[in-house]
Amino acid sequence: MTIELKKDCKYSLLVPTSMGVRITPVNGQPVHSSNLFEMQATSAETNVASISSYLGLPVKVLTTFVKDSPIAQFIKSNLRSRGMDFEGPEVAQGDPWGYRHQFNIADSGFGTRGPRVQNDRAGEVGRTLNVKDFDLDRIFGQEGVQIVHLSGLIGALSPETSTFCLEIARAAKKYGTRIAFDLNYRASFWKGRQEELRANFTEIASVADILIGNEEDFQLCLGIEGPEAGGKGIEAEIEGFKGMIGRVKAAFPNASVFATTLRQVVSANEHLWGAIMLEGENWHVIEPRKITVLDRIGGGDGFVGGLLYGILKGWEPEKWPQFGWATGALATTFLTDYAQPADEDMVWSILGGNARVKR
Repeated sequence: MTIELKKDCKYSLLVPTSMGVRITPVNGQPVHSSNLFEMQATSAETNVASISSYLGLPVKVLTTFVKDSPIAQFIKSNLRSRGMDFEGPEVAQGDPWGYRHQFNIADSGFGTRGPRVQNDRAGEVGRTLNVKDFDLDRIFGQEGVQIVHLSGLIGALSPETSTFCLEIARAAKKYGTRIAFDLNYRASFWKGRQEELRANFTEIASVADILIGNEEDFQLCLGIEGPEAGGKGIEAEIEGFKGMIGRVKAAFPNASVFATTLRQVVSANEHLWGAIMLEGENWHVIEPRKITVLDRIGGGDGFVGGLLYGILKGWEPEKWPQFGWATGALATTFLTDYAQPADEDMVWSILGGNARVKR
C-alpha cells in the first residue's frame, strides 16, 4: 500500500520545534576535561526534517525565538543554510533571568567511554509555543502541507506546547495533511502531568497516519503492553516488537504505518543498527548490522527523516525503512546532530555497504 498525499502543496514537510544549541568538546573528549567546544544549532524535529531539506524537498519549521538574541540569529542562519523556511514569534528576553534558547552540553564518547548529555533548558523560549501565534488555516489550508511531523518532546514541553501540538494535529486532519507522530517519551517532562499528557498523546495518536516509538514510548505514552519476555537473541527481540506493534495497531487503527529502530551498543563507536516497520499487513525488517559511529546523537531522528522522505517521494513501502536505516546510520557519521546527505546515492551506498571512494 501507499500513503496518499495531498497535491499542490507548498511544503512537503512541516515540523513544530523548540530550537536550541549544542556545545560539544572537540576531539571526542569529555566535557569536564575540555576547554574548547564547537557549537551547533539543533532540535530533534529539525534533525528529522534535514533529510528532506538536504535532498531538495520544501520544508517549514514552526518555532519561537528570543528577540534580539545572537543565539537566535545563529539558529536562523543555520536553518537557512539547511534550506528550511521558518516562522514564529519573537519573544522578549525580559531580563538576564528571562527567556533563552535551550543548551545541550554533550560529548560524543569514545570506545568504552559512553557519551554524556547535560540538558540545560531553564527559561526555554520554546515552552511558550502557542497556537495563537500561528495562522493554521493559512499554513494548512492555503500554503498546504503534505506531512506534519509531531514529536512527543514538543508535545510534553509545557501545557502551552501540548495544546499547540493538539491544535496542529486537528488542523492537519481537517485539511488532509498526513500526520507522523514520534512519541519520544521523557520521564522528566511527564512528571506531575501523566493523566493530562496521556490524554493528549492518545488523541494525537488516534489521528496519526504514521506512529513511531520504542517499547518505552508505547507503554508509557499510550499504555500499550510492551514486548513479551521470551527467548534471547535478535529473532526473539524482533518477534516481541512485532507483538507490541500489533497491539498498537489494534488500539490505533487510523494509522497505517508503525515503525521502531533496533539498537545494540557494542561500544561508543560500534553499534548494531536495525529497524522494524509494519505497513498495512506487511512487515519490513532490517536485522541489526554493524555500523561505525562518530557521534550517536540524532541517529533515531535520521531514521524517521529517511522514512518520511521515502513516503514523500512515493516509493514502494519496502524502501521506506531501508532508506531510513541508511539515513540514521549516515547521521551517526556527522558531528552535527543531523545527517547532511549530498544526494540519494550517498544514502543507498550506505545501505549497500559500499564505502569505496567515489571520484
